[in-house]
Amino acid sequence: MTHEFRYDVEILHLLVSPAHAYFGRARDGAADVPTTDAASAEVVAGKGIVGDRFFGKAAHMDAAVTLFAVESLEAIAAELGAAPFDPLLTRRNVVLRGIELPPLIGQDFVLESAGGSVAFHGGRHAHPCVWMDRVLAPGAHKAMRGRGGLRCRPLGSGTLHRGPAVLVSPVPLDPGRAGQASVLRPSRLP
Repeated sequence: MTHEFRYDVEILHLLVSPAHAYFGRARDGAADVPTTDAASAEVVAGKGIVGDRFFGKAAHMDAAVTLFAVESLEAIAAELGAAPFDPLLTRRNVVLRGIELPPLIGQDFVLESAGGSVAFHGGRHAHPCVWMDRVLAPGAHKAMRGRGGLRCRPLGSGTLHRGPAVLVSPVPLDPGRAGQASVLRPSRLP
């Protein structure tokens, strides 16, 4: 018997960017690339978000879309004694409020928004890069470990919209843990 758990969430941001902004040495600064905080984003099964830098890239098929809980960023800013950070600086595609993401690793789930839905497979943690110390604040890279988001493979096609949404999960989640770091364990080989 399959259970279904429904959680009211909010899609705050939908980042779509055709190029990487963080590459090379952080001290040289981020690349000046077009980045859109879209009102909606078209997701294609197995490929990602249309117009995004990871769309259709073989190396990123299992992690083409990254979901991120804004509560993590708020907790990191508080821990570092910093002003609130711009969530778009993390370069995560879908910034949500109100959901715990780590239990979705290895799970198929659905994100419903504005009358449509997209199914995803939760692949792995989205590990932060050292650029976070440069673009957010010193110490952000370390503080973001275990709460950098969830890399996902889109299982279905559809359009996501900013605003109220519902995350449909096969496992229970605790929205109160959205900003807490999960324990990262080394992967085990079969």
